Amino acid sequence: MIEGNSRSITSNQVGINDDLDKVVTKHLTSEFKKPYAPYSLAGFEEIKTKVNAFLLDNPDGKLILDSCCGVGESTYHLAINNPDMLVIGIDKSEHRIDKSEHHFQQKVNNFILIRGDLNDLWRLIAEAHWPIAHHYILYPNPWPKGKHLPRRWHGAPVFKYIPLLSEKLTVRSNWDIYINEFAQALTHVNVTAIVTEYASDNAMTPFERKYWASGQKSTELNVEF
Repeated sequence: MIEGNSRSITSNQVGINDDLDKVVTKHLTSEFKKPYAPYSLAGFEEIKTKVNAFLLDNPDGKLILDSCCGVGESTYHLAINNPDMLVIGIDKSEHRIDKSEHHFQQKVNNFILIRGDLNDLWRLIAEAHWPIAHHYILYPNPWPKGKHLPRRWHGAPVFKYIPLLSEKLTVRSNWDIYINEFAQALTHVNVTAIVTEYASDNAMTPFERKYWASGQKSTELNVEF
């Protein structure tokens, strides 16, 4: 039984950050010059090898990208539910990736788990033009303090690469302000997202399970590019 002991997010923001539009515009009109981390480059080469092999065997095959995958439980469920696709799970924490096998109940062969910095890997994957049908960002770190807006994905320089990655995008959070900000950021690239409350009988991640057991709600963004 999962205990509901997850605290709700607290923030000095009461709505969308006043600086959001300014920050997003700045990043969209500036070049992102951050050097690639060596472990991200190594991880990308590992992904590329497996993606190329998959596409060689499945010329019309599609991929799913699971960013901020944590221990990979969501990656595992996405792989089970999409057996004809290759699912790529990425998280920056080697510790979480190493714990992944404890969350798999059966053997599944159509997914990859990689440690990497998404600031690097999103750029590399976008430049590779892989056929990614769906991109999931489930419960990213909300960085709820107002001054930390640039640490949220929609307030970061790498944001402009997100619309280039996939045909569809799903973002889910237990902080509705995060989702509403993400939706507003997307309007700067002429994309309109659908924002709804999300609920299911089956949680996809340990965080999701814990939030729901604590009585917290999830808000979801969905968009097609």
